[in-house]
Amino acid sequence: MSQPIATIIGGNGFVGAALARHLSGLGWTCEIPSRDMPWPQTGRDLGHVFYCAGLTGDYLARAADTVEAHVSLLARVLQSERWESLVYLSSTRLYDALTAGLLAEETARLPVAPQLPRHLFDLTKLTGESLCHAMGRGRARVARLASVYDSPADPNGFLPALLRRVAQAAPGEILAVDSSPQAERDYVHLPDVLRALVDIALRGTQTVYNVASGENVSNARLGEMVERWSGRKLAFHAPQASSGSAVVDVRRLQQDFGWRPAPLEDVIAPWLQKMTETS
Repeated sequence: MSQPIATIIGGNGFVGAALARHLSGLGWTCEIPSRDMPWPQTGRDLGHVFYCAGLTGDYLARAADTVEAHVSLLARVLQSERWESLVYLSSTRLYDALTAGLLAEETARLPVAPQLPRHLFDLTKLTGESLCHAMGRGRARVARLASVYDSPADPNGFLPALLRRVAQAAPGEILAVDSSPQAERDYVHLPDVLRALVDIALRGTQTVYNVASGENVSNARLGEMVERWSGRKLAFHAPQASSGSAVVDVRRLQQDFGWRPAPLEDVIAPWLQKMTETS
């Protein structure tokens, strides 16, 4: 039996690089195209395509690059001749404008306003999703990812940076955090995300899947976890958030693949204990 092939667009990024390592460990042949590779590809078997290219924090400063990464390059990749499946990485940030506490299903109607700079991200991601539906030949799937984290060593991200500060603090020290205690995020652990992406590529039957924990964790609750397991305290000083967030619905993953992601506290508690014991 031949090894499965994965073509990972954006394979040098956070999720893409981890996915390449994960698939290689499972015996897959992984290809990470260079930036100057011409698209669409002809006569080349791309196997299962994982489209991980994208911009997050700097999308406004690099608006043209955002359109290229989320839309234009995707359109060219979809026009390639030979590929088995394609998984396009989108984001649960698309649900940010929904009513707090609402269950955010994959079929939810999503409000966007082109005049709002913040919605450039939403509009380009939604256009990419639409291209998958229109050009995907029934073989393209969308994975809307929540806030993905791996370890305190991650160079980017709110949670890893916060955990590193906790590790460097003295016992009983109070750390000021420029964020609201009511602000909420759905945190999903990277190893769970990688398994979900493979499941979606190989066995997905729906066009869109939410890849999330299905639970929002407020900064206030995160502070309680940090104090419980490390003895350090967090003091959030930003103005109170006007409202909470919608809750991401993960029933599709549960029903199709038995989705059971690791709870945030189960993952970070051993880290906090180990880091603060050795600091």
